[in-house]
Amino acid sequence: MDITALENAYRAGALTPTALVEQIYSDIEAQGERPVWIALVPRESNLLRAAELEASPSSNSLSLFGIPFAVKDNFDVEGMSTTAGCPAFAHDAAATATVVKQLLDAGAILIGKTNMDQFATGLVGTRSPYGICSSVFNPEYISGGSSSGSAIAVARSLVSFSLGTDTAGSGRVPAAFNQLVGLKPSRGWISAQGLLPACRTLDCVSIFAETCADVARVFKVARGFDAADGYSRIPAPGEGAAPWSVTGAASAFRFGVPAEESLEFFGDEAAREKFGGAVGALTALGGEPIRFDYEPFRKAASLLYSGPWVAERLAALKDFVQEHPGDLEPTVASIITGGNRFSAVDAFDAAYALEALRRETYGVWEQVDFLLLPTAPTQYTIAQVQQAPVALNSNLGYYTNFVNLLDLAAIAVPAGFKANGLPFGVSLIGRAFTDDGLLQIADRLHRSLATTLGGSDRKPADTPEISPSPAPYGCILLAVVGAHLTGQPLNWQMTQRKARLLRTTRTHGDYRLYAVPNTTPAKPGLVYEPGFGGHGIEVEVWAMPEDTVGSFLNAIPPPLTLGTLRLADGSTVKGFLCEPSGIVGAQEITHLGGWRKYIQGQN
Repeated sequence: MDITALENAYRAGALTPTALVEQIYSDIEAQGERPVWIALVPRESNLLRAAELEASPSSNSLSLFGIPFAVKDNFDVEGMSTTAGCPAFAHDAAATATVVKQLLDAGAILIGKTNMDQFATGLVGTRSPYGICSSVFNPEYISGGSSSGSAIAVARSLVSFSLGTDTAGSGRVPAAFNQLVGLKPSRGWISAQGLLPACRTLDCVSIFAETCADVARVFKVARGFDAADGYSRIPAPGEGAAPWSVTGAASAFRFGVPAEESLEFFGDEAAREKFGGAVGALTALGGEPIRFDYEPFRKAASLLYSGPWVAERLAALKDFVQEHPGDLEPTVASIITGGNRFSAVDAFDAAYALEALRRETYGVWEQVDFLLLPTAPTQYTIAQVQQAPVALNSNLGYYTNFVNLLDLAAIAVPAGFKANGLPFGVSLIGRAFTDDGLLQIADRLHRSLATTLGGSDRKPADTPEISPSPAPYGCILLAVVGAHLTGQPLNWQMTQRKARLLRTTRTHGDYRLYAVPNTTPAKPGLVYEPGFGGHGIEVEVWAMPEDTVGSFLNAIPPPLTLGTLRLADGSTVKGFLCEPSGIVGAQEITHLGGWRKYIQGQN
């Protein structure tokens, strides 16, 4: 039930939102409301909403017109009860969570609220009085949590996308176990206003969908600054720039892979083999694998539950826990009440330890553009988790728990099936606000590894890819023509600013090229002459992070300057031009077609 397929069906008249709503509720009745759903929006209410969407002349322009979705039951929705997986905690919401309202305003149709590990505490999906969700591929195996119901609703094609939350991996592990895409966005980019906190300083709203393109569509609607959320934030210019993310770029992206001795699969050799296959697939897509020391990331991950951050869970629920000690699921109760053992001194000591570990990871980010990790090292049966709920939950977070603590973004994608018929997944993890760049690469990797979507038999190849943008996220396209070309003496000014070569091309034919006199190192001057009608001049087009362009411009000596260049294909980019005074007495070298030919002739 991908978004584009529904849009096409609506346009063709083969489907209406009203008919879709009827079908969804019929499917839910046939499958049973539990354990996927905690509460449904009444069928009649959604039939009325669908009819209103169909009748409104402006509705068709809405970006999510008629697209069904679900939300985890720790999001407030006006007129519905919020339980967070605990019936005794249930209360009627006075207002709708910011992100849910944004999606509704974009034309989406909320079907209902989904099951979850109680109070969003767990990666297993077994800690709920509303029933245990299981993987859509084998009912004996866990679905992953805490956003279990949100993942299953998408995997069963009951909705096109869903919202979960992700503090320790709850937006990624259920995606891996149900062959979905799961986005754990940069902290604060999606508002958490109206979301019951687990760890308020770390919580993220996550998005489940069948494809990266659908996740990207929803993410664009959902993100933005919210003054009502004290932890809301948006990227500054250039922050999160991803010059490495463009398809077919001339220079390879570099991705980090844990050193072999730190890879852990807890005896699941099939998972180890699948991860090796994912590394090979990403390499085939143009990436360069770089081995790195995973130890500081692992140590950071261990802080989440062994350190004082668990006290944040108690801070959000202290009155309820004190008044209703017998209403909590036993494992959840032991984790949350364990927050009592930490002091303010413990909190500061852990914060210092985390900053030291963050500093240790800086060197990794100087070597790689993003990390490739298994989403989860293995998958357990429901029976196994019930026998060892804490230890096995901890194992599942081996590759996820550090991400929010270190302020990183992550996207989980399917990576094929193991011999036992269960899916395997990997995650791309990058610096804060690299979400869009990660989605571009993840989309390509997903299509190279997955054969079907969710629990269906539909193919990734039948769905659209993420629409490429003219420039990578957070970057400006910059054309260089002389001393900044690859291999030339000033190219370091590009690479020092993390610019990445995208392609070599030519300008439009109305440009002349000159060797500017008295410059060190030698530099050319490119001059626009309308109607000249030449064959164009060779240029390299680079993607440069927006926040470094100012310092680059400041380093350019007269008579050179930056302006707008028209390329041979008619597109425009920023690039080097020369003031008219700079070509007085200069040698014209237009006939050579580029600076490299001139330099070769001088040597």
